[in-house]
Amino acid sequence: MNVFRENTPLKENDICVVLDSSNNGFDYPVHNHPEIEINLVLGMSGRRVVGDSSEEYHHNDLVILGPYLYHKWYGDEKLLQEKKPYRVITIQFDFKQFTGGFLMKDSFYTVQNLLKESVRGIQFLDKTLEAASTIMKEMTENHGFDNTISFLKLLDLLSHSTDRRYLSSLEISAQSTINNDTRIQIANAYILQNYSNPNIKMSDVAEQVKMTVNTFSHFFQKQSFRSFSNFLIDLRLAKACKLILESDKTISEICYKSGFNNLANFNRLFKKYRGLTPVEFRNKRLQAIDFAWDKQVTPWQFVPSDVQNNEIIRPKTYSTRILHL
Repeated sequence: MNVFRENTPLKENDICVVLDSSNNGFDYPVHNHPEIEINLVLGMSGRRVVGDSSEEYHHNDLVILGPYLYHKWYGDEKLLQEKKPYRVITIQFDFKQFTGGFLMKDSFYTVQNLLKESVRGIQFLDKTLEAASTIMKEMTENHGFDNTISFLKLLDLLSHSTDRRYLSSLEISAQSTINNDTRIQIANAYILQNYSNPNIKMSDVAEQVKMTVNTFSHFFQKQSFRSFSNFLIDLRLAKACKLILESDKTISEICYKSGFNNLANFNRLFKKYRGLTPVEFRNKRLQAIDFAWDKQVTPWQFVPSDVQNNEIIRPKTYSTRILHL
């Protein structure tokens, strides 16, 4: 799948930008960008792609997206043809401004965690969706410094929300940690190195940290907020999704390379956790490739991934209303 890079309108001295569009359509490619994005869709249903997640959304949808996490919203064709009114409000900002000085104080601890977790994409629901929608609508009007306060209130609201769910699969690296406990670091590193082995067992990991299986099971559940088996499935499905999207390997080959030892079980779990079979998942993504980037409404807003940085021309104007904070 070809993922395009978006040249966002964020300027060096901006705290954030607010993009407000009504009935503008969804004619843009699957894309990513280094900025964090909060995206609110009002009055439209359709399908949303975030990382390896591809699922339906209904009427109103609020998601935060971390740096370089690729994404796209599709509108329901029937609603678009009926010209049902809808609105999309997007806030984009640079994570680096939260890595020093005032914004590193303890008061921003939960916000820092939210921004780190945004790499998986997070959907917000119910009361959080309702409250955030009110703030974001207010931010589309120019209220001067009050908009900066509203931006911080929005981040604080999202960071304390329990009405939320992750969208994209968990990915860990040998350097990543869940907390400062050395044992979970050792466990994670071992799992990462061996999850594609269909014979890995919880006892193997427990042995690495000198625990009994029962003790390790409780320990891992507490540290990772999921069981060992679910954690392993999540990693294997993430690997499978990556191979489906980035290779031409057969579904059978992907099944075994991802650590599953049974094709039927792989198809069942993929359908359960992704809502599609592996073949349907691949076909859905192939539909998103066709995009005439040189004929887009705003030239150079979305750029093919093989275009070198020195060739990029930042757009002078954008096809939607933009407010710089």
